[in-house]
Amino acid sequence: MKTKVSRRTAIQHLGTGAVALAFTSQLPASTLGAEPTAKLKGRIRHSVCKWCYGKIPLEEFCVSAKQMGIESVELLEVRDFPLLKKHDLVCGMVSGVPGGIENGLNRVENHDKIVQFFEQTSPKVAEYGHPNIICFSGNRRGMSDEQGLDNCAAGLKRIMPVAEKHKVTVCMELLNSKRDHKDYMCDHTAWGAELCRRVGSERFKLLYDIYHMQIMEGDIIATIRENSKYIGHYHTGGVPGRNEIDETQEIYYPVVMQAIVATGFKGFVAQEFIPKRPDILASLKQGIQICDV
Repeated sequence: MKTKVSRRTAIQHLGTGAVALAFTSQLPASTLGAEPTAKLKGRIRHSVCKWCYGKIPLEEFCVSAKQMGIESVELLEVRDFPLLKKHDLVCGMVSGVPGGIENGLNRVENHDKIVQFFEQTSPKVAEYGHPNIICFSGNRRGMSDEQGLDNCAAGLKRIMPVAEKHKVTVCMELLNSKRDHKDYMCDHTAWGAELCRRVGSERFKLLYDIYHMQIMEGDIIATIRENSKYIGHYHTGGVPGRNEIDETQEIYYPVVMQAIVATGFKGFVAQEFIPKRPDILASLKQGIQICDV
């Protein structure tokens, strides 16, 4: 995502040296490091976005993820599926939709190529047992929210038959338009929930990015409770800065995770923060343990 470091470029200038000091109020120093973690509790299904760890080769990253108890490495494309299968991992959120974040479903002229992508990709996603494919609203560029809803719903209704046939869920990501994705349309939960109602299929949900929605609207726990039936996936990230989700930022993630569990959610929660500390895998391991409520 377009922050100080963009997921579109996925170039991380981060080292892999010694771990920084542990943050003692949430996680003791003894839990950090490369060794396999203790068995996770199983109430949260853990995923991670590979773009945040771009310097680590995918296969090496898969090995480390498995050691941490992570089930999914995501925002990958079809070409990565065989390697994930080799390591008994899934891709919790498949990427690659044409147009990316800025040129999405709110423009009718984008529909044909996006529909074609889903027609070609959904069978492969289903074959490998992956649950979700990401999509985006696109930027407003002067378009009203109502027109955007109409256009997105029209495009998604063309996609739903193939998604329903292959039992793959299409998830539109909620992003902030205040700091990172200026002019993005699907920037409030209420707009996304209304789109879900208009599409009217269990195979269309929202990707609720906690980082982005904290910036746009706050009130995270109540919003999750009120809209849980429309949410198919979660992303994390520290506010401000999209860095570690520890005590250096303003969201207390253990309570947010407890609220997610209480809704009966059975999908994935993916770590999508950009590590600042030298040992980036230790930061990831800490994030997993913070969220393992």
